[in-house]
Amino acid sequence: MAKDNEKKENEQAPEEIVEETVPAPETEEKEVVEEVFTVTREQMEKMEALAQELSEQKDKFLRLAAEYDNYRKRTAKEKEGIYADAKIETLTAMLPVYDNLERGLAQYKDEEADSPHRKGLEMVFTQFKESLAKLGVTPIDAVGQPFDPEKHNAVMHIEDEALGENTVAEVLQQGFMLGEKVLRFAIVKVAN
Repeated sequence: MAKDNEKKENEQAPEEIVEETVPAPETEEKEVVEEVFTVTREQMEKMEALAQELSEQKDKFLRLAAEYDNYRKRTAKEKEGIYADAKIETLTAMLPVYDNLERGLAQYKDEEADSPHRKGLEMVFTQFKESLAKLGVTPIDAVGQPFDPEKHNAVMHIEDEALGENTVAEVLQQGFMLGEKVLRFAIVKVAN
């Protein structure tokens, strides 16, 4: 029965068998043994198939990495575009306030220059223009400039010998730009 238990222990735990090797004395020269491996056709085909599969997986990984990089760049660009569009919409909605402040100041005549209401309105208008400038909004200079259909919207035409041909004579509504993009076209009167 002891032999049976010993056999069962040996069968159950083959990992426990340890071979001990005795190190060779340092004075002896070590023999160099060349190992020769023989590979069967089946093993060779299996290795080639595995190499092919590894190559395909590597290719898939590289494609996936490239797709992810493109996705990351595209979403970053979209985020910038969304921010720019939101900024443009917000600023465009604020431009009528500019027009109303400008009209409000036009109601006061020169003789009312010391009026506290006029001074208050001028301060608000100045602050509003400074806020637009901080956001990168610039007014379109038009009076005396040649008519530019990419920045101006002509609604009237007058004959004036003092001005050159296709020259802006008067700005009816101020136009604005944000960087290189037109927020609102300047509504102008064109001479000649």
